[in-house]
Amino acid sequence: MSSEWGVRRRLVPVAVAVAVLVTVPHPAPAQHLLVPMDGAQSDHLRAYGLVYETISRGASAEWLLNFRDGSFLLPAQRRVADRAALLGVRVEELTGTALARIRAEIEGANMESVPLEKAPKIAVYTPPNSSPWDDAVTLALEYAGIPYERVWDREVLTGRLPEYDWLHLHHEDFTGQYSKFYLNYAGSAWLQDEVRRNESVATEFGLADVPSLKKAVARQIRAYVEAGGLLFAMCTATETLDLALAAGSADIAAAFADGTPPDPAAGSRMRWESALAFTGAEVVLDPGLSAFSDIDGHQVNTPWRLPLGSFALFDFSAKIDPVPTMLTQDHERVLPDFYGLTTSFAPDRVKSGITILAEDRATGVVKYLHGSIGEGSFTFLGGHDPEDPQHLIGDQATDLALHRNSPGYRLILNNVLYPAAKKKALKT
Repeated sequence: MSSEWGVRRRLVPVAVAVAVLVTVPHPAPAQHLLVPMDGAQSDHLRAYGLVYETISRGASAEWLLNFRDGSFLLPAQRRVADRAALLGVRVEELTGTALARIRAEIEGANMESVPLEKAPKIAVYTPPNSSPWDDAVTLALEYAGIPYERVWDREVLTGRLPEYDWLHLHHEDFTGQYSKFYLNYAGSAWLQDEVRRNESVATEFGLADVPSLKKAVARQIRAYVEAGGLLFAMCTATETLDLALAAGSADIAAAFADGTPPDPAAGSRMRWESALAFTGAEVVLDPGLSAFSDIDGHQVNTPWRLPLGSFALFDFSAKIDPVPTMLTQDHERVLPDFYGLTTSFAPDRVKSGITILAEDRATGVVKYLHGSIGEGSFTFLGGHDPEDPQHLIGDQATDLALHRNSPGYRLILNNVLYPAAKKKALKT
């Protein structure tokens, strides 16, 4: 019995647990990081710093012109993602399939992908005693974390400019009149210090006076551009650089600087073929008016000053005109205007062949322009600070942490990053 039971027990089926392996699909790994520059971006300004830092380490990057308001494509590296998180810059992971869809969209629309190859070496022309908040470009560079070096007259006149890919000028008065600040600030310590410094450098280089010094500096800046340099100027520097280049003699500025009566014939001796962007301007010879010429469309320091309005960016073909397209990438197309000693440019004073990038459509004045000379190019933006419409001397410095999505400051940083573009794009 026991053996039979034992056999029967062996014949009883036994339930066996079988482990079933279920394969759960993992998401495809990200191959690139998209830096969106539309309304989804948390910090537009530091996004430029992230891109600059990435290419400065030799990594690849692309500028996707007109795609989501000028977004950037970066490698999906942990270092890049961690840096973006630290800066507060939004990035989006892209798989190969997602990137292929974006490239197809770019191919079939008014968009273009421009490789960014080399981080440009940047120089800011500014006096030795200036502070980072003295102009909007140094503010933008500091906030975005983009390195730059300071140069001034001594560096320019000793041939240092070719060391840099990109040069910025802001509120320097290249006519040597100290922006006519002596009308209201003649006794100010800061203005007296500026006069002593400029006169000392003029003497060091054997030049007769400060207007002669500034004219010599202006000529070196023009030579730098002709040889392939990229120039970006704002505020007073735009107008006075061309006035200095076109002046037949230094007495146009010297007449104001030493208090002697102005020479009525001075304006007729201007040689506009030497200027970069402007032509045919009437020089303001009235010593009681804090204006330089009729180039400034707003005539900000005259009784007939225009009120501020807004200016609109022009649209360009990304595939045919990549350079003006790069310079106008923005998440807003109409921007509030802002004053500077030179706020805008009278359209009838702009040379033919200059590309207009933005204008006030209500008044027709030009706000933003671009041109080429020789192997290089120049871009002029009127006004002093995009987030400080009036900007009076002594005003508190702009805190860009409060304006991290500023469309006006994006125009500045477009210019900073533009030299990194593949040379083929720069030549078109």
